[in-house]
Formats: sequence, structure tokens, C-alpha cells
Amino acid sequence: MHAFLVTLLVIVSLGMIVVVLLQSGRSAGLSGAITGGAEQLFGKQKARGIDAVLHRVTVVLAVLFFVLTVAVTYFEL
Repeated sequence: MHAFLVTLLVIVSLGMIVVVLLQSGRSAGLSGAITGGAEQLFGKQKARGIDAVLHRVTVVLAVLFFVLTVAVTYFEL
């Protein structure tokens, strides 16, 4: 059971890395933050299309990562 959970944890970790790297940036880095690009972070502009899907997948994978980490720790004892 422990080996299965660790394998699943590695797969979820790699999936989360890939999904985070596929997401587009919210601003143009530090210059975007200085010139007002950071307003999009707190603004009412919603993510659309593929960005929304990637955001939802990231949230699901993050929750799975947390649950699997707790499960691996529990079954390790």
C-alpha cells in the first residue's frame, strides 16, 4: 500500500509541475508590477478558456498532493 501511494504521489507531483509550467504569467515580471500589471491579480478579470482549466486542474492536483502526503506519512508509521 505504501509503495502504491508513493508512486501515486510522484505522478501527482509531476503532473502539478507540468500544469504550473503550462500556465501563462499574470504580468511581465517586475516591470509589470511596477507599471500596474499587478492590478490584474486583484482585479475582477476572470481567467478564461485554457487558463481557467489549468487553474482548476492545479487546485485539484494540489489537494491530491496534500491528501497523498498525509496518507503516505500515516501508512509509513
